[in-house]
Amino acid sequence: MPVDASALVDTLARLVAVPTAYPPGDTSGLTPLLVPELEALGYRVGVHAERPGLDNVVASIGDGGPHLVFNAHADTVGVGDPAGWRSDPFALTADGDRLYGLGASNCKGSMAVHLWLAAEIARRGGPRRGTVTFTFVTDEESLGPHGMAYLRRAGLVKPDLLCLGAPTANTLITAERGVMWVGIETTGRAAHAGAPDTGDNAVERMLRLLARLEATLFADIRRRVDGPLRSTVNLGQLHGGTNTNVVPSRCRAEIDRRLLPAETVDGAYAEIVAALKAAGEPEGSWSAELMRGTNGFASSRTGALVTALAGAVEAVTGKPAAFTDAVGASDGRWFAGDGIEIVNFGPGGGSEGHAANEFISRAELVESAAIHAAFVGRLVGLG
Repeated sequence: MPVDASALVDTLARLVAVPTAYPPGDTSGLTPLLVPELEALGYRVGVHAERPGLDNVVASIGDGGPHLVFNAHADTVGVGDPAGWRSDPFALTADGDRLYGLGASNCKGSMAVHLWLAAEIARRGGPRRGTVTFTFVTDEESLGPHGMAYLRRAGLVKPDLLCLGAPTANTLITAERGVMWVGIETTGRAAHAGAPDTGDNAVERMLRLLARLEATLFADIRRRVDGPLRSTVNLGQLHGGTNTNVVPSRCRAEIDRRLLPAETVDGAYAEIVAALKAAGEPEGSWSAELMRGTNGFASSRTGALVTALAGAVEAVTGKPAAFTDAVGASDGRWFAGDGIEIVNFGPGGGSEGHAANEFISRAELVESAAIHAAFVGRLVGLG
């Protein structure tokens, strides 16, 4: 199917021009761009914000089932050091096949494709069967609860089939690890560093606990695999003490744990707490907190969603669809327990996002749009 490349790139340029960086992930600047455009196409459009500025746009066309939902997150990471950019991060800049700009790959490239797709579906009279919904959300970069998680929790989006825009270089991700963040705090008693034995060092207590976790649990976690997916653990933060000459009375560590699809947040958290309890530190001298967590998912490669998308890839490119393993976590994890088909797919590469001089390939962007149109045609029919 022919794709108007210039119109697609122009849409991406308009998206990149609106700052939506997290923090705070304010996407309200995009609402005046998205809503009138989608309403003019005949979509039923709602703007939903659990917190001011954290706008989530939901646009639907068609009726009944199956309900095919597309998702792309509008929030980006920050610019970082502006000196690291060769061009204005908020002005899409072309250099050969590459289009540079903050969010171009992650994930405004997928947003541009979805907006093009929304227009193409409307132009062809809507889906022949079922409902197609587009969601443009925030709070993804923070793994937060005010974007796609909120839409699900409030019953505003109920997909049967969920296709998440992601920088996968037009390959398919059908399995994703869960993610869990755990905070551990230790307490002690402050004292002068010249007489440390009169105090109780909270940092040393934390080091003992972390050593216990490493010896009894973390080594085992790193040996767990499910095909190409690996269970991982990472000590991301460690803070303690107030001054070098004071015995620290408090210390905090934060741990990132990635779970195999068969593992659960509750089970993973429980085994960390059990290992901490077995360390033998005095009762009340430490505490653990489940900061956030969602389970992973694994969709069948023979289901209707993946079959239609893989077939569309082959029809457009002339090559069999390729499958990729996820490194990060997507908003698909909020639906992991819903028994639906989930896939991540879109233009852009994971290594291009979250870095200065972020870019996306123009050819890959156009190819992705053509694949998406063929995919929707196969799955729900188009005129």
